[in-house]
Amino acid sequence: MCCRPTLAGLAGSTKAIVFQLASLTDVNWPMSGEVVLMTLLGGLGTIFGPVAGAFVVISLENYLAQLGAWVTVVQGLIFAICVLTFRRGIIGEIARLLKMKL
Repeated sequence: MCCRPTLAGLAGSTKAIVFQLASLTDVNWPMSGEVVLMTLLGGLGTIFGPVAGAFVVISLENYLAQLGAWVTVVQGLIFAICVLTFRRGIIGEIARLLKMKL
């Protein structure tokens, strides 16, 4: 449990070093909500869950960018549907299906 904040801090500091910039959007409160959204969508307690969740959330943001301000509304609806459908997250449900087949 204690290594997650460490990894988050390492990721943030690495980004600031690589881009030589720490913008205000990186430390704004919606950013932490987006990280929680990615983790829940991908799957808690899995290694690749947050990675899969990040891929899905960023892909949705890029794909739905043409909707303007409605992106967050549509993203919230998709998130609610996914949380109700995939209780364990995307990776957790895939792992469950693979265990059922074996």
